[in-house]
Amino acid sequence: MLTNDQLDKWDRDHFFHPSTHLGQHSRGEAPGRVIKTAEGCHIVDRDGNRLLDAFAGLYCVNIGYGRQEVAEAIAAQARELAYYHSYVGHGTEASVTLSHMIAERAPEGMNRTYFGQGGSDANETNIKLVWYYNNILGRPEKKKIISRWRGYHGSGLMSGSLTGLHLFHKKFDLPLDTVRHTTAPYYFRRESEQQSEAEFVAQCVADLEALIEAEGADTIAAFIAEPVIGTGGIVPPPEGYWEAMQAVLKKNDILLIVDEVITGFGRLGSMFGSAHYGLDPDIMTIAKGLTSAYAPLSGSIVHDRVFEVLARGTDENGPLGHGWTYSAHPIGAAAGVANLKVLDELDLVANAGSVGPYLTQAMGEAMADHPNLGEVRGVGMLTAVELVSEPGTRKGFDPAQKIVPQIAAAMARRGVIARAMPEADVIGFAPPLCLTREEADTIIAATRASVDEVLG
Repeated sequence: MLTNDQLDKWDRDHFFHPSTHLGQHSRGEAPGRVIKTAEGCHIVDRDGNRLLDAFAGLYCVNIGYGRQEVAEAIAAQARELAYYHSYVGHGTEASVTLSHMIAERAPEGMNRTYFGQGGSDANETNIKLVWYYNNILGRPEKKKIISRWRGYHGSGLMSGSLTGLHLFHKKFDLPLDTVRHTTAPYYFRRESEQQSEAEFVAQCVADLEALIEAEGADTIAAFIAEPVIGTGGIVPPPEGYWEAMQAVLKKNDILLIVDEVITGFGRLGSMFGSAHYGLDPDIMTIAKGLTSAYAPLSGSIVHDRVFEVLARGTDENGPLGHGWTYSAHPIGAAAGVANLKVLDELDLVANAGSVGPYLTQAMGEAMADHPNLGEVRGVGMLTAVELVSEPGTRKGFDPAQKIVPQIAAAMARRGVIARAMPEADVIGFAPPLCLTREEADTIIAATRASVDEVLG
């Protein structure tokens, strides 16, 4: 990195970066990286370093970088109509078309999408809609939301409260008092090593039931969860988990919000995680893969049974008092339409279902004999390598050692970007869905070499 030029000074003096150690960055103590260009699964920084992006930005560049079809669609939309709002029934060809394309791909009954800009604001919308829904049904006390520890649902006030990672609560006066958290389905981190997977699922169900009993089902509006825990460690659910949890929710008349920001649009080798795990959501959160991050766009997909109540509410109370200036922004919508066409034309969902499992399996084989390996896990184009400080145990490292950040830095020196997952000893991978087996092998080789460098 060039540390003495003007751009670097502007970066450290004026750019307020998210999820960054502000002091270290502004003082020049932590490295930064300015990205110049990208294509396929690779990015190139302004110093000419070419890196294989094994995290697709932030799980989001599903179709890969540099797809000119999407760039051209964005440019064409900007030339024709750069902006118009979606209030009071207004729309654009792109926003209406994208709504239809989403409904074609979503689970049955998920027919209407409210558009936002990112996953955080979509989850803020979801909670407002759930509260409105219960008020229309004459249930003003049914407002609490249950989330899970280690879940990630954004970093706003409500969405940050739903997130079950302490980093996003610390010194922000979160979580808000309408949110409760229950057990994460993180089998590797189970309290008792003697528990079978079935016994652990039973514990997760019992913990949810106990929480509902303690709070009162008549006070709980919704349960929100990712099909696969993402930022909390890339953790697929144990077998039978979702079937059992949904039964509890239905019994207690609690809505299910499925956060598909990471899993939506192909990452699991299925179009949506809900289809992959047999979920019946009342609301789904989408973002990231909706446009492959070529433009900001998110959505709340609302099931017909929920929409009917919301529509009744406007019959009784007038127009819905909720909206964002940039909802269904035509440039974002045009990017979404073009993105989904590329996803289909290149059969990238199927590729995720083929190359992704290869990455996980081959990673497991390459890491199997390392004494600090806890486990390798994954589903679709998601893979995690969890490390332990003592062989044969599930004991983690002292966070002050920053073991996984050191490994991620060593991987970057080898030309591969991986993610040091927060509050875990986990190296995370979520490559673009166009990843090839040869590129997967490059990721695996860099991982093993970097773990050997840091841990021996």
